[in-house]
Amino acid sequence: MIYAIADLHFDFSKEKPMDIFGETWLDHEEKIIKNWIDIVKEDDLVIIPGDISWALKLNEAIADLKRIDALPGKKVMLKGNHDYWWSSLSKLNGLSLNSIFFLQNNSYIFKDFGIVGTRGWIARDNEDFNEDDERIFERELSRFKLSLDSLRELKKKIAIIHYPPFNIDFSPNEFVDIMKEYGVETCLYGHLHSEGHKFVIEGNIKGINFHCVSSDYLDFIPKKIYGE
Repeated sequence: MIYAIADLHFDFSKEKPMDIFGETWLDHEEKIIKNWIDIVKEDDLVIIPGDISWALKLNEAIADLKRIDALPGKKVMLKGNHDYWWSSLSKLNGLSLNSIFFLQNNSYIFKDFGIVGTRGWIARDNEDFNEDDERIFERELSRFKLSLDSLRELKKKIAIIHYPPFNIDFSPNEFVDIMKEYGVETCLYGHLHSEGHKFVIEGNIKGINFHCVSSDYLDFIPKKIYGE
């Protein structure tokens, strides 16, 4: 089985309560862990598209990463906009976590599936979009292509991206164009919380199946993406 859940927002320090986004976030970590253990088996894969830990530095994030590592299944995760602790790939891999693969300019093979992705960025038609955002947006597009190019085998492609790959007017943006070019089958994204759920877009668009997997959007239950 392949499951997905984004925006875990774990906080081992307990200094960043998420209930500012509403009562549904009360004890959200316990909800995620319980639901995960109830559903996911050791030979399953769980995809985590960003915003994993509130930690600011890698040594502070280790406690949260170890909690995730101890949960059932293999995990693929990429950087979200709040993952300030995310470091170089060599340092991340140096943590010697047993079941976590860090997705950064690379790809991951799980059975018949190839997992690719990047963080993404805010849409170009956002009223706050500026020159710095343009630079980051272009860089993320390049990183997305690097990830896709690293997948040399012919696999069913699952793309994961933290930011929704859609414009404010709900039209697909350039990340979707790249997905189409490379034959991506499924796209998973997160980032949207509370009132932001009104911007959720799902379903088949341009031949790609889109799923929003923000944890609160899923009621903190990992969503099954593939499997019987």
